[in-house]
Amino acid sequence: MSKFVEVVATKPFLRWAGGKTWLIKYLTEIVGDMKFTSYHEPFLGGGAIFFTVSSPENSYLSDLNQELIDTYQAIRDNPVAVINTLKSYENTEEFYYRIRSWIPDNQYEQAARFIFLNQTSFNGLYRVNQRGEYNVPFGYRSKDFLEEDKLITASKCLQKATLACGDFTCNKNQIKEGDLVFLDPPYTVSHNNNGFIKYNQKLFSLDDQVRLSGFIDYIKSQGAYYILSNAAHQTISQLFEKGDTRLELTRASLIGGDNAKRGKVSEYIFTNIPEGADR
Repeated sequence: MSKFVEVVATKPFLRWAGGKTWLIKYLTEIVGDMKFTSYHEPFLGGGAIFFTVSSPENSYLSDLNQELIDTYQAIRDNPVAVINTLKSYENTEEFYYRIRSWIPDNQYEQAARFIFLNQTSFNGLYRVNQRGEYNVPFGYRSKDFLEEDKLITASKCLQKATLACGDFTCNKNQIKEGDLVFLDPPYTVSHNNNGFIKYNQKLFSLDDQVRLSGFIDYIKSQGAYYILSNAAHQTISQLFEKGDTRLELTRASLIGGDNAKRGKVSEYIFTNIPEGADR
């Protein structure tokens, strides 16, 4: 059995819009010393919560972003190959656009390219055009894009992880009694007072949220636990009302190019982990 820990095993090696590093301090209070068997995270992204978990026996991680999953697989299987490639890179505008237009020959070069673009691009955004080409501009960041220790530690954390590219239900049959499922679907919270449906159709539609609600019913039917992070919006409150715990947490808005639009946003956390239970 595994449990959450207050000391993070490692920090994510990717910058990710909507990342949940800010949530860790709350989750350790929600989960406490609860023990679980396997860990599931079907909206992996930057993996902040996964990297907080203390050595789960098995982890099932997935995401719709194929390049992202390929990068995690490369880091898991051969981080040194990725690191050696990154050592030849330069944090300059000219080099950035050269790498951005380059098509790598193997998975380790592909992973190095993905990490480099993520670390040196504007706001760490992942965006592609209609041809599937990454098109985020250079970010003019002075921070070192290569953190070897973080990649090596991440590789160790990923050794017992099963990685898959697919819909959030792709590992559904692996969920067993006593497992923990962390769900962090894409959503826009900067318009959470009046624009949830309008601004989320291309990210994660209302129909997708309905499917996710049904997926949570399945998780509970298996005797497993879930933690869901979602937009603080009336539609979400109604859709995910299942008699479980609901918290409304406030965080700083960290993504966006216009500082005037940054501020505080609210998010909901839903969970069926019993409050005050013997964990």
